[in-house]
Amino acid sequence: MKNDIVVGQGYTQPPGSWHAEVVALKQAGKEAQSGVMYVTLEPCCHYGRTPPCTQAIIAAGIAEVHLAMLDANPLVSGRGKDKLEREGIKVYLGEHEEEAKKVNEAYTKFVTTGIPFVTAKFAVSLDGKIATKSGDSKWISGDEARKYVHNLRYTSDAIMAGVNTVLVDDPRLTARSCGGRGGTARKQPLRVIVDGKGRTPLTAQLFSEPGKTLLALGKFVTPEEKATF
Repeated sequence: MKNDIVVGQGYTQPPGSWHAEVVALKQAGKEAQSGVMYVTLEPCCHYGRTPPCTQAIIAAGIAEVHLAMLDANPLVSGRGKDKLEREGIKVYLGEHEEEAKKVNEAYTKFVTTGIPFVTAKFAVSLDGKIATKSGDSKWISGDEARKYVHNLRYTSDAIMAGVNTVLVDDPRLTARSCGGRGGTARKQPLRVIVDGKGRTPLTAQLFSEPGKTLLALGKFVTPEEKATF
């Protein structure tokens, strides 16, 4: 921000590329001098796949930084804030912190535990059923729920289902626009099928959809059976 005008904005690019701060600073150019920066996460202060964001902020001449939350990554965890303050930059912490925690919850889970952030999705009737016994039922969820699910798929790295779901529903397991009624999104999550006995049919729809499919086969599936996939 410069004189209450947005001069640059950005979001973190794929791994190995620029973080949000650097993207915004590049867009702002010389207008970043003496400007104010707002970030949802504390800027990094260490060398990884990219140089420290604190270094770029200091070099750009930013006057003050508003941090929604500190980075839970042990390599940062307050050090980025301290670095900026030592360089004479005013730092404000905690604005819209709860919203930022929600935005960053998947990242925070991974850097603090080393395991993925998992969302479990169930569509059930009021009496706890997911389908009719005959298998002829289709959707339990409504339009808004399906729209939300496709947004979840789009923002996830992978979507997992069991082989029985493939056999019964023959799902596409893609992220689609307009709550599933529109076209297929450009970015697709990895489809992971848990199949202990190698029962996934090669005619399943998911094999003809954009994106990649990973079959998690059981140890008793023979090399010959694996080769068919």
